[in-house]
Amino acid sequence: MPSSHRTMPPLRQGRRWLRTGLTIVVVALGIALASCPSCWTDPRQLGINLTLTLAYTVSLWLVNGYSVDWLDGVARWRTEPVRRLLLTVVVSLGGSLLVIVLINYAFIVLYLGRPVATLWDAGSTGRYLFPLICTSIISLVLHSRSFLLGWREALVRNERLQKEMAQAEAETLRQQLDPHFMFNALNALTSLVEEEPKVAVRFIRQLSLVYRYVLDARGREVVPLHDELAFAESYLFLQRIRYGEALQVTMPAAAEVPPQAVVPPLSLQLLIENVLKHNVATAAQPLQLRIELTPDGRQLRVVNTLRPRRVAPGESAGIGLPNLQGRYRHLTQEPVQVERGESEFSVTLPVLELMC
Repeated sequence: MPSSHRTMPPLRQGRRWLRTGLTIVVVALGIALASCPSCWTDPRQLGINLTLTLAYTVSLWLVNGYSVDWLDGVARWRTEPVRRLLLTVVVSLGGSLLVIVLINYAFIVLYLGRPVATLWDAGSTGRYLFPLICTSIISLVLHSRSFLLGWREALVRNERLQKEMAQAEAETLRQQLDPHFMFNALNALTSLVEEEPKVAVRFIRQLSLVYRYVLDARGREVVPLHDELAFAESYLFLQRIRYGEALQVTMPAAAEVPPQAVVPPLSLQLLIENVLKHNVATAAQPLQLRIELTPDGRQLRVVNTLRPRRVAPGESAGIGLPNLQGRYRHLTQEPVQVERGESEFSVTLPVLELMC
């Protein structure tokens, strides 16, 4: 799961580049003075040495800095540490060596006018070894920073996920074990026992399945889509007893569900509860609810006709859908799509695949 970044204000961005530039100049000056004490009395030699050192420092800093940004998009430390380490060594050292060769070519061949073979003579080792050592230090700093930032991001994401999961679990249990839900269920059961004993027996069985599923799903990240749909059937059976012909539901056939498909537990309950809570359902204007799989089996859509009703204060906390979106962000990069049209409201859930 990818994150958004705030754009830095121009003034602060300018200050950051100014600090970076001053740091590079100070580092280059320190290296130039330390590497050539004899140049202190020769301004021309000192100027040449400082220019070369500055060219090395700026070029190597940019190469390694941009390589970090590029590698973060190719292989992250958190997910592919070994691949990232190998790519870091190859890209950092390879790019740095290319920069060193180009700077040596510009200075020795173009500026001093010496033959190209001078680049590879017996005394050229120091011209490549010292910049590579400096490169290793720069690379270590930049890539260590990238690793630490990735590690911190992973910790923040994990903490946020735990908070979202805890809120989602609390909200789900609050909804399922809500006294109003039990009160309505018991009222319906009382009428059924007196009028339709056989239906009452089935009602009790479905009610027990609903609560058993809620308890079994606690602490699980995903459940088979078959199980989630079976739970939705039980839950909707209870609701249809209450709403009668005012609630009309269509569900996907069992044969349409891929065997490896999984979703976060109680996703459908949350969406169905929202539909019933925020819409009016009457026999004259039935509330149409469709739960359907896309032909490729990769998305599950919950669609309902819009019959908006006023929700009493405190009846809805408004955190159910955001929590569900947060749980999905941890599991996949595919977003939960929420669409509100003129006559329908739909939520599309990505269907995940269980990797065996």
